[in-house]
Amino acid sequence: MVRDDARDDDRRWAGSRSRGSRSRLDLPKETRRSLVRRPDYDPEMFGRFAETFARYLGTARFLFFMTVFVIIWLTINVVGIWHLRWDPYPFILLNLLFSTQASYAAPLILLAQNRQESRDRVIAEQDREANVRAHADMEYLAREVASLRMAIGELATRDFVRSELRNLVGELDLRAHRRGDRDPEEPSPPRSLEP
Repeated sequence: MVRDDARDDDRRWAGSRSRGSRSRLDLPKETRRSLVRRPDYDPEMFGRFAETFARYLGTARFLFFMTVFVIIWLTINVVGIWHLRWDPYPFILLNLLFSTQASYAAPLILLAQNRQESRDRVIAEQDREANVRAHADMEYLAREVASLRMAIGELATRDFVRSELRNLVGELDLRAHRRGDRDPEEPSPPRSLEP
């Protein structure tokens, strides 16, 4: 039975090796070298750039500069200042510039939103864990308070001890009276339970 399992494992390993997929962790990974080297970039740096760009697109400064740019563009192409008219009335080049800007801005804004969503998810997870810990702490404290109440309920209070002492003094006086240790006409000294 063990030999059959070992043979099946060897067959699976040999089959996976022949297909090119490596499922074994004890062997080094084969590296394929390509003719063209892929560009290497830092995703965090690109993400920070996307967030900065998206943040800038949402400011009044960007809207002001874009409005000034469009007014200058239209003025030059309609009036023909300096005899320049590179983009006549339908303003196709300006339209192309806006389309290009939008095609780059949209993915960068989405990337910034995804990064923010990831941060929000991590923060929400941390908040949830903090809430779970706080809830566990509150339950622990509630159990401790309940046990203290039960312990205090079993303790003798000052009034209870005084009443018990009065009862004992009364019983001792009664016993002493019954035994005849004292003269019944002799007044007993006053006893005080106050400290």
